[in-house]
Amino acid sequence: MDNSKKRTKKSTKPVFRYEKGKIRAAEHEPVTEFPLSLIVNGRELATLIASPHDLRYLVAGFLRLQGFVQSVEDFQMLSVCDDFGVANVIIKGELPEKLKPALTSGCGTGITFNLHQKMDFTNKRVTGSAVKVAPDDLYSLMEQLARLAGEYRKSGGIHSAAVCEGRTILLHSEDIGRHNTLDRIAGEALLKGIDLSGKVLLTSGRVSTEMVTKAAMIGISVIASRTSPTDLAVHLAEEAGITLIGYLRSSGFNVYSHPESLSLAAESKLAAGVTAVILAGGGSTRMRSNKALLPYSGELFIERIYRQLAAIFSDVILVTNTPELYSFLPCRTVSDIFPGMGSLAGIHAGLSNSETHYIFAVACDMPYLNETLIRRLVVGINGQDVVIPESDGGLEPLHAVYGKGSLPAMEDALSKGNRKIVDCFDRLKTTVISRDEVAAIDPEFLSFRNINTPEEYFRFREEMREENHEDGGKGETGGKP
Repeated sequence: MDNSKKRTKKSTKPVFRYEKGKIRAAEHEPVTEFPLSLIVNGRELATLIASPHDLRYLVAGFLRLQGFVQSVEDFQMLSVCDDFGVANVIIKGELPEKLKPALTSGCGTGITFNLHQKMDFTNKRVTGSAVKVAPDDLYSLMEQLARLAGEYRKSGGIHSAAVCEGRTILLHSEDIGRHNTLDRIAGEALLKGIDLSGKVLLTSGRVSTEMVTKAAMIGISVIASRTSPTDLAVHLAEEAGITLIGYLRSSGFNVYSHPESLSLAAESKLAAGVTAVILAGGGSTRMRSNKALLPYSGELFIERIYRQLAAIFSDVILVTNTPELYSFLPCRTVSDIFPGMGSLAGIHAGLSNSETHYIFAVACDMPYLNETLIRRLVVGINGQDVVIPESDGGLEPLHAVYGKGSLPAMEDALSKGNRKIVDCFDRLKTTVISRDEVAAIDPEFLSFRNINTPEEYFRFREEMREENHEDGGKGETGGKP
């Protein structure tokens, strides 16, 4: 049997759960969607979209209710191959020469033409900060959709869908078939000349592969449902660059693909035009374990740093050559373009992959981030290539802002084997935030303190325990974690 028909492998990426302003990795298995090709007497008759259990019963019942068989004696062969998703059946008699299709309008698959097999998602992918959606906007939109779904309250059994931008519903439809609601929206947008690229799709029903495929074809960037997606829908959304959200309720929701599109901070509080970049590529030789994964106060260092930066910047990128170690983080990961060239290569990779002109770069082992100081660096951009703070130890290149105008100098240095970041500065427009100005914000220069050894780590934990004790257990204060 042709191996190309073997069932598509599921995505192994984790699910993320958003609740009370925080997003964390969680465990949830989407419902399984299993496409089964039905071949009868050598003819491919249909593709049944089903749950993967008791498929022989499904096939037999389908053929019985279609009128092709009436008793068990009518079957000469009934074979189901789970690995390849194919049912081969031989029945007595011949199939009609011409089969007239019935157009279904309920919650099933309806009529499709192998859409996902023909789709090329290369040019459909939406990544990073190109599209951002705020949880509060999603809650508001779903409430609006519920109010619009008047037909459901009258008779029940009606599905609804809407395409939205911000907190505004642009198009809305209702139908007894959940797939039909999306077809109606796509048709209305076509006839009215409305571009749906980058928009949010809300739906009251389960999200299947067909829904994701149709959404990708019209440029939808986010799909949110009150119920669940299927496992293959999650896989397809990951390929298509679509953020897929399920179980959207007042208590929270699950994010199954591309969680980086979720904006955790209010728009008014975000630093516009700058992407945060976390460097997690060090060897941690002195620590003798991965510094980014050190635990503290119920989370890991890298989680704490991500959370702090996500409250300031709309997009966060993690630079690492081992992305599998950080799959629990809801952000993009990129690898070094110049592997083995240290922090300069990490800054270069983050800047090259940023969709904004500027980045704020920080190391993964700097747990004392100070929001006021970070925002001061961003304010100082003013057309410069680099905005860098100064401490008692000199310039602090791993807590600085870099613009894309820095890339040629960085690439020249890296191609010559030069790893020193500061050696690039003489070719760049650079603003230095003086030691005195930094001290006015962060008197002890804690922002630049990193944790390199086990002794430093245990000392850090002890200091935090003492500080929390003095604060009466209230936790984070004064810009510290």
